[in-house]
Amino acid sequence: MNIGLSMLFCLGEPFSAMLKHLTEFDAAFVELVDESQHALNRKRVNALKKISGESGLEFTVHAPFADINIASPNPVLRRVMLKRLEKSLCYARQLHSRQWIFHSGWKSGVSEFYPTLDWHLNLRSVRSLLTTAKKLGVEISIENTPEPFHFLVKRMQDFALFYSELGSDADIGLTLDIGHANTNQQIFGFIEKFADKIVHVHISDNEGKYDSHKGIGFGKIDWKAVAKALKTINYKGIVMLESIDHMAESLQTTRQLFT
Repeated sequence: MNIGLSMLFCLGEPFSAMLKHLTEFDAAFVELVDESQHALNRKRVNALKKISGESGLEFTVHAPFADINIASPNPVLRRVMLKRLEKSLCYARQLHSRQWIFHSGWKSGVSEFYPTLDWHLNLRSVRSLLTTAKKLGVEISIENTPEPFHFLVKRMQDFALFYSELGSDADIGLTLDIGHANTNQQIFGFIEKFADKIVHVHISDNEGKYDSHKGIGFGKIDWKAVAKALKTINYKGIVMLESIDHMAESLQTTRQLFT
């Protein structure tokens, strides 16, 4: 397995500071977070490409997620959000991103009046993103999301239905977030049931109730068991460290566990 580092830990810092962090931890793979102070644009993409050319870094891109609801019942807002995501996909292409990771939509204030609407809107938006991604030649994957938030696709049963209704011709992988799966106690169920869908893995620790993005070994996840389970399914993708504290120590522990 390849080890990578997400820039989530420095999302509160300016983009210029994030650029300096890129080569601090000797990670060959870096996940950029196209969000807030680190939102991508043409100038920033050019700066990242220069660093990549000089250092050999390879990127993955996490799609924007703040206030992004691809299942919004408001068609105007939904179009705006999809345009934002499509722009992110274009930047991912320019960066030769190995993966573009996004979240499902979530239930809204009117979901109880239209019980199936948000689910169908979510599928429609995913199909739209897939069409754009195929045109651009970008691999995309949907991430399992944490409790207690009202995301539409977060538990194993949600993903089973999602893949069933999306159809076998829709080529979309699963980014398995171990920390998120720990909030609904489904880590090993996900690994076993969706072994053929997992194309990317996020790791961070927590106590099992909230997605706190702790350093590896600073929560209650059994990381030796996780590493063994991923090796059992012959996972050979990137294990992307997504902690926000104890970075150097967590990266060292991750390398010891997964390589």
